[in-house]
Amino acid sequence: MFAPHGLGCLISLAVAVTGVRAASPQVQLGNTTLIGREVTLSNQDFFGGIPFAEPPLGALRLQRPVLKTSLDTAEFDASNFGFFCLQESVPVSELSEDCLTINVFRPSEVTSNASLPVLFWTYGGGNDAGSSAEFNASAIVARSVVRGTPIIYVNFNYRLGPLGFPRGQEAADRKVLNLALSDQITALAWVQENIGAFGGDKSKVTVFGQSAGAIMTAVQLLNPNFSNFARAAIFESGSAASGLILDAQHRVVDWDNFVAGVPGCENLSSTDNTFECLRSVNTTAIFDGLVIAQNESSSILPWTLTIDGLGGFLPELPSVLFGKGIFAKIPFISGTNLDEGTLFTPPTGNYTTELIEDIIVANFSPPTAESVSESQVKTAAAEMLQLYPDIPALGSPFNTGNDTFGLSPGYKRAAAIRGDINFQSQRRLWIQTASNTGVKTFGYLFTQPQPENSPFLGVSHESEIPYVYGTVENPTESDSVLSTAMIDYWVSFATSLDPNDGKGSPRPTWEQYTSQNQVLIQLNGDNMTLIPDNYRKEQIDFINSIPLTFITGVPCKGVFDELGQGKNNNNMHGLNLCPVYYSYECKMTKCSYYASECSPWNQSSSQVTDYTDRSRRTSSSEILLNPFISDSQVNDELFGFWKIPRDLSSRRHSEKE
Repeated sequence: MFAPHGLGCLISLAVAVTGVRAASPQVQLGNTTLIGREVTLSNQDFFGGIPFAEPPLGALRLQRPVLKTSLDTAEFDASNFGFFCLQESVPVSELSEDCLTINVFRPSEVTSNASLPVLFWTYGGGNDAGSSAEFNASAIVARSVVRGTPIIYVNFNYRLGPLGFPRGQEAADRKVLNLALSDQITALAWVQENIGAFGGDKSKVTVFGQSAGAIMTAVQLLNPNFSNFARAAIFESGSAASGLILDAQHRVVDWDNFVAGVPGCENLSSTDNTFECLRSVNTTAIFDGLVIAQNESSSILPWTLTIDGLGGFLPELPSVLFGKGIFAKIPFISGTNLDEGTLFTPPTGNYTTELIEDIIVANFSPPTAESVSESQVKTAAAEMLQLYPDIPALGSPFNTGNDTFGLSPGYKRAAAIRGDINFQSQRRLWIQTASNTGVKTFGYLFTQPQPENSPFLGVSHESEIPYVYGTVENPTESDSVLSTAMIDYWVSFATSLDPNDGKGSPRPTWEQYTSQNQVLIQLNGDNMTLIPDNYRKEQIDFINSIPLTFITGVPCKGVFDELGQGKNNNNMHGLNLCPVYYSYECKMTKCSYYASECSPWNQSSSQVTDYTDRSRRTSSSEILLNPFISDSQVNDELFGFWKIPRDLSSRRHSEKE
């Protein structure tokens, strides 16, 4: 298995599986025997690529997923991850619409009556990229066993782009907005039905996710009945209002571009009669439209969550629901990284006061809330700039003094504002709202230095992921101490609803966040300690005092010519700032975020598969090697991200429709 080339720049992928034992692990799921795979050297079982919903193709395309709790075969090869959902920057041979699959990691020899707690992960990727196959939970599961609190880990795929986040009045009328959230809740329903067969306890599920995955999970908690699916949650760099939230009519141009790009449906673009045609074409045509819509969008993040009305996932804006006390009252951990905004702030801009004000106004106009006027947005932007003075020492990356890294002096100011509006303020509003109602909450600020990052990025968005998964490359002693502690905190919380179970590594007590004790734990290998949650209090108080103003945005319309000509179709680091979001394969890399290696694949959509043969997975004897390490290192590697097969000769695909 190999990671798609576009993800090769994402993170060095280490060996996870080097073979299968003579008697592969098995689980009986109804009348089907799942044949899994041993995670070599770690005494774990892996079961992957298991469908949790009917293939969303043909008449089921752009529909709510149909839960699939059993399989129509006596045996099922569950020895590898399934296909990626449709997206750019992944070889088309690795893509399929038949991608709604789920994966399970567990300690070996677990019996069906073990009743182990479950960690359920939702990946991020800006709603248009990502896959469960990028995350190997071997280190988390292994650590849980070592500390005497074994858990089961689950992750899954959800639909992306226009297939997961359709827009427009037709989608609203058909009640198919926010389909990715439907995929997520359906995967959780599968866990409720089936995790017992793997030895898990369906009443002890902790959901966790990062970035878009955390945002999706936080939105699920806006439904008080979500407690039927999970008893606790962990949010890494994402709250319900961290992403853009629009009504169905915002950004219809992106949906129209998608329809116009689908051969056979182009004449229906800009009408409310597109779905039947879209369900009649094959996956190749759908992929053509997806690529065109992505490349023609005036926004780098075109596919967003949508207000979907009564009975939906987002009946109202999150801050309105918070005010009414409408959310699931389950314990949670919520945290952010020190420099959340740097990854979303192109370093090439000349960030004058005027430009930053234009950026704010363009991102949040016209307002979604009818009670907010555009003049109020302009007033708020002016006040914001007074609260964030043009002093590099006060900007992000924080704690770097007056160093501007050779960039515009205003870069750090813009990055600080971006990070506080989208992440820091939202985390604080969410945790304070919940803790004030008596919900058991814990907060963190991740500050571990990232020397492999470009200096102007600091401790950027996503920096914490390798520490949670135990996959830090070339870790220092500080890195190792922090990663072990973070896994212990996460597992302790999943198993006891408290990060302080006294088991595992020695680590500071993480105090509960309450209205009288608003503290965070600073996650730093050299200085893990409690800190008050009062950084930039005046600025964040201002943002949270007008939550309906800083809640959404629409595509920019040429206001940023000073920064370039918008999104470049030949690379993924265009400079359109509404909102700024770099391509998924360029995140968390040792290479430059703007390097040519991070350009998307030269894709030929003619190879995209519609229906897939479930025997497509690599043979169980295949040795999975990491092209970034030498052969001599293979036996020394235990944990790391798995990869999709580079040699596809063992794949068998059925004919396209």
